[in-house]
Amino acid sequence: MISRRTILHAGTTAVAATVLGRQHADAKQSNLNVESVAEGVFVSTGVHELNSPSNGGHISNVSFVIGNDAVAVIDTGGSAGVGRGLQAAIRAVTDRPVRYVINTHMHPDHVLGNAPLAAPETVFVGHAKLARALAARADRYLTTSRDSLSAEAFEGTRVIPPSVTVESEKTLDLGGRVLTLKARKTAHTDNDMTVRDEKTGTLFLGDLLFSAHVPTLDGSIRGWLKVLAELKAEPAARVVPGHGPAQMPWPEAMAAEARYLDAITQDVRAMLKDGRTLNDAITSAARSETASWLLFDEFHARNVAAAFAELEWE
Repeated sequence: MISRRTILHAGTTAVAATVLGRQHADAKQSNLNVESVAEGVFVSTGVHELNSPSNGGHISNVSFVIGNDAVAVIDTGGSAGVGRGLQAAIRAVTDRPVRYVINTHMHPDHVLGNAPLAAPETVFVGHAKLARALAARADRYLTTSRDSLSAEAFEGTRVIPPSVTVESEKTLDLGGRVLTLKARKTAHTDNDMTVRDEKTGTLFLGDLLFSAHVPTLDGSIRGWLKVLAELKAEPAARVVPGHGPAQMPWPEAMAAEARYLDAITQDVRAMLKDGRTLNDAITSAARSETASWLLFDEFHARNVAAAFAELEWE
């Protein structure tokens, strides 16, 4: 049984909804802490870890926005267990229906919590390329998640593709509150999408923005730097990263990530010019960034390899 309680922080506008999730086999309970970052805008921050039974797949940020008529969820986490916790957190602060579930891109830690939020009135929304990307990876995503999570967290996890897609730009009306969705060019992936809450100026960047957790490249490093430059010109009262704190100032939030991606790009280009090999690049490219990021050893070599494969054809 899921219980819930709402904690009001006196003297601030923040509301934290702490929701007890399903019990794991070891009889421990996991908490989904939800922070208010603006009027009607809530974020739960994931931990900077790989999937494990202890974190239940809650390793990325999940959010929801409440309008006068309905709720929109932005990313749902890496398991049905996270989705159930998110659903309970929403019910802790509003009884308005979840009309939209928006997935910012294809990665499993952002989409595998979809199932508990499915309902007849709920529409799943994503980039025009998202459905194809999920179809190609669904079996692998599910197998990997099942193997890395507890049975309780994984129970009910399935891949749900978008029923509404965004080719360029689309607006969603929650009642007195409009969200603007923009499909971005290939960057972190080939199906990245941003979401702007026009009422509060909150911009949800998904994994176009990492903080503390090292960025992970599954698209185009040149494209990612280009998209960051475009986003820098777009004003925002605050941004919500895919990994990192619940909110960050903009455009200052992008500085560390842009520096990291640029360091890989410049180092790999120099090595290619000197006739160096992929192994040379993996060993030394952007190693000055090692101390700046969590999970560096888990993802950096893969980032360099992807950048090398892209940049050698310039």
